[in-house]
Amino acid sequence: MKIQHIFFDLDNTLWDHRRNAYLTLKDIFNRQKVSEKYNLNFEDFHREYFTINERLWEQIRDGEIDKDYLRKHRFYDSFLFFGIDDLELAQLFEDNFLDEILNYNDLVEGAFDLLEYLSEKKYKLHILSNGFKEVTYRKCELSGIKNYFETITSADEINVRKPHREVYEYALNKAGAKKEESMMIGDDWIADVEGGKSFGLQVVFFDVFNDNYQAEGVEVIKKLAELKNLL
Repeated sequence: MKIQHIFFDLDNTLWDHRRNAYLTLKDIFNRQKVSEKYNLNFEDFHREYFTINERLWEQIRDGEIDKDYLRKHRFYDSFLFFGIDDLELAQLFEDNFLDEILNYNDLVEGAFDLLEYLSEKKYKLHILSNGFKEVTYRKCELSGIKNYFETITSADEINVRKPHREVYEYALNKAGAKKEESMMIGDDWIADVEGGKSFGLQVVFFDVFNDNYQAEGVEVIKKLAELKNLL
């Protein structure tokens, strides 16, 4: 059956989370004079933060921790790695980060062009994100892509995250979409690809970070523009 509904992951699939987070953290880091106070280089801090944050998001995805744990630990553990035990500073980073990341809304290369192309071809477009509900909608709105989507679903709405079937079921019901008419596109192999495939969707892996994963029945793209060859 012909694909009618396309579900996109948001962070690092359409919205350039890696770049926007980097710029936001650099602002906060400089404003708080962390280099002067603790003799810590931003690039070193960011490298460690990125590793810790990715691991915590994997634990959230796998149901091992909740978002409160992540919000308490991602900056605290990053500073602790450098011997800086400063809970107040870590919390200040956390509070400011979620507010200020929305000041940066760079999209992944080719995102606008692709959404315009798919809209013209009359596909029904949707967002299905594991991100926090309070920022998912705002990211879509402030980056100028909200109006392309019929539904925007955050896993927070039911407190179940991709790859679990329940969040896919919820998103498709909300969209009025049938499995056999639906496709999932995302950059997370487990959440988007394995989760979507096991639920029964066609899946496309956006290999934005060159992980080079492959599996039978999974289309792989390196650039968003390549989707035009599939749809």
